[in-house]
Amino acid sequence: MKILLSGMKGFMGGEIVRLCEKEGSGAEIVAGVDINADGSESIQCFKSFENANADADVIIDFSHYSLTEELLRFAVGNKMPLVLATTGQTESQKALIEKASKEIPLFFAANYSLGIALLIELAKKTAETFPDADIEIVETHHNRKTDAPSGTALAIFEALKTVRKNAVKKLGRAGADKRTAEEIGIHAVRMGNIAGIHEVIVGTQNQTVTLKHEAHSRALFAEGALAAARFLCGKAPGLYTMNDLIKE
Repeated sequence: MKILLSGMKGFMGGEIVRLCEKEGSGAEIVAGVDINADGSESIQCFKSFENANADADVIIDFSHYSLTEELLRFAVGNKMPLVLATTGQTESQKALIEKASKEIPLFFAANYSLGIALLIELAKKTAETFPDADIEIVETHHNRKTDAPSGTALAIFEALKTVRKNAVKKLGRAGADKRTAEEIGIHAVRMGNIAGIHEVIVGTQNQTVTLKHEAHSRALFAEGALAAARFLCGKAPGLYTMNDLIKE
């Protein structure tokens, strides 16, 4: 599998490169795209997609959501499958992602951890089991993460909303307003070098269920992205998620 790696010089780009360099990986980075490219890279790296040129089977993106439009234009224009592993997209950018998926196979997930996919399913089941419970989501990440709340926390909320139709998103909590039954609170913590912790707290008057996933290393997201890339090769145009990967 030949990969064009967007965001190659970032932390997650480096993790993808290291995984592909392992013997027997079956994957090769044939080129990269990164705004910080300076010509010193051992793998050819372009500063933008405007000049990018590579014989690749799939694109893996770990860059920044501000580059979404440019990335989608390149992927669609070259009919190249895309694993979009960057979060923080606006609603208009998400609409463009949906539109692009009608022309190319596109894998888009807020989190590339199989454990998170399992957490989401357990959270939905717990919310169904306790329909009157209060629910809060707490996510913790390293102090360099720029978007808050995390895309994963928002994905958990959207999944819960499928079983709590009247759920209302409450970002943070301050002031003297009383909590409403429809609210699902989402709280973001930024500190240290924490790879990622997501907790879903479901509480009734008599008991509390806490579901927690903790990433010990951000390398797990690189592993998930590579698994998604392998899954995507040969697929028909469409928008694919971690649930599709798990089911296959």
